[in-house]
Amino acid sequence: MNLMNLSFHGMNIGQMVIWFFIYSFCGWAMECVVIRLQLKRWENRGFAKLPFCVIYGFGVLIAMVLFMPIKDNIIAVYIAGCVGATIFEYLTAMAMIKLFGEVWWNYDHLRFNYKGILCLQSTLGWGLLAVFVFFVLNNVIENFVRMISPAVANVIGIILILSYILDFAYHFVKNIHGFNSIDKNNSESKSLAHKIQK
Repeated sequence: MNLMNLSFHGMNIGQMVIWFFIYSFCGWAMECVVIRLQLKRWENRGFAKLPFCVIYGFGVLIAMVLFMPIKDNIIAVYIAGCVGATIFEYLTAMAMIKLFGEVWWNYDHLRFNYKGILCLQSTLGWGLLAVFVFFVLNNVIENFVRMISPAVANVIGIILILSYILDFAYHFVKNIHGFNSIDKNNSESKSLAHKIQK
């Protein structure tokens, strides 16, 4: 199968990659703002140096596929967003525990939390975010991306993928070997990881 012939929502493969990284950037920016409001300091919320949290790109892509039958039902999208994103958040936390021995967020300070990795407030917030994405944001992003010519989009897409792979691989190796110098609130994260593993 020729990847260049793939399409999604009227976008070719290059446009899809740009669409994916736009959502990854939006997720990164949202988390940086939330942390700024909570901790009163700026903190890079991406795994690596580039300003992307690709977990959001994957999350939106999966939601776009799975929620297709209910995409015009705002109540169904809200409920599915609450449930789906919470499951996704839990699976992400488990993967991080396995890979790094820690989770880079902590809901222990919030009521109705589960071992610090899930909480009612975030679950309700994911539902609102799903509604915003499906009924407002995605139309804007898709219209913008479709304005980019397929040939130019393919070049930009390749650059984005290669840049992120190199950045991710470098920082993944540093984390695995314990040489990462970025402050991730290690004392809280390790305590949380120990509690989850009990």
